[in-house]
Amino acid sequence: MIKKFLNQKQNPYVILAVVGFFILGILIGQSKTPEIDKVDIKNKEVSVDTRADFAPFWKAWNTINEKNPDAKKISDQDKIYGAIKGLAGSLDDPYTTFFSPDEAKLFEDDIAGSFSGIGMEVGIKDKILTAISALKDTPSYKAGIKPGDKILKIDKKITTDLTIEQAVKLIRGEKGTPVSITIFREGEKEPREIKMIRDTINAPTIDTEMRKDGIFVITLYSFSANSAQLFRDALKKFADSGSYKLVFDLRGNPGGYLDAAIDMASFFLPADQRVVTEDYGGNKKPNIYFSKGYNVFNDKLRFVVLIDGGSASASEIFAGAMQDNHRAKLVGEQSYGKGSVQEVISLTPDTVLKVTVAKWLTPNGTSISKKGLTPDYIVPFTIKDAKAKIDPQMNKAALLLNNWK
Repeated sequence: MIKKFLNQKQNPYVILAVVGFFILGILIGQSKTPEIDKVDIKNKEVSVDTRADFAPFWKAWNTINEKNPDAKKISDQDKIYGAIKGLAGSLDDPYTTFFSPDEAKLFEDDIAGSFSGIGMEVGIKDKILTAISALKDTPSYKAGIKPGDKILKIDKKITTDLTIEQAVKLIRGEKGTPVSITIFREGEKEPREIKMIRDTINAPTIDTEMRKDGIFVITLYSFSANSAQLFRDALKKFADSGSYKLVFDLRGNPGGYLDAAIDMASFFLPADQRVVTEDYGGNKKPNIYFSKGYNVFNDKLRFVVLIDGGSASASEIFAGAMQDNHRAKLVGEQSYGKGSVQEVISLTPDTVLKVTVAKWLTPNGTSISKKGLTPDYIVPFTIKDAKAKIDPQMNKAALLLNNWK
């Protein structure tokens, strides 16, 4: 029939109409083809239980590849990495982060502690890149970086859309090289630029001091792998001093190992006392951590813990356990509010997803995340105080310890 049709003389307009309908049919068929079927996908998996409509994603994928003049310059794999970053970002959680191969290498170096930089811990606070603390004797400490400083620029790069990891990558660099940080500090009218020279970061872990008024001060700079043993040694010095008045200074301490915080809290709590709870939001049963029961000090102990906006993570766990169990009084300013648990998952041999899996709760069930801890005695530490070399928070701790009730 087709052959017969072709052999017959046909009106040319009829032929054009037939061809037109044929092409139109192809276009209509293509328009009805699911966007995902237009993509040759390796390792396609369809076992995810979701009601989400993925059609917009694949339409965006195809539209970008078809229309954007620079699309071919970016590999499909890098586009996937970008999509995963967007997926992590949709949680509005600065601690759930995807690391591309280069970023994963930086993350591994961070864990190993093998890096050069300025010794400044940073986080996202109210969607703004913020200094958590400046580690003692590092370039940022010597330059006067304070907890709560808003970081507006790193060199000439505006930080508005940077993740924590991207910011850290810009801040770090080869020892001896310069870096410029533009900050805005509460109480000041204008931003200011601070120039520093990168150095190898070997921050101290702990310091001790016996004051003339009989108050023993332990200052901890981070909850490192060996901090629990160093803390034990510091407590022995305190016990040998004969004093019963103790200040534990956690100001500017960005945290660290959970085990270290639990071990340190155990020196002050009996075995049946809670230190912290990991709340998985119904995904699984909460994990409750109890004191190991060292409890080496009697009720004669007078104990104050100093915290501020740079006290985060493990610092908040320790301070929260002391406050809720009525073992110490907290003095200072609201803590940072980094009260979440992350799990590191390898997505590929050279990429990593760091995902928040739980929130930390104090023994009384208060969430540390975002809001942080409120001290028993709120004592600001102003710029004027710093210039006058006055420490009103330590002074308040001394007043409490010397007039204990």
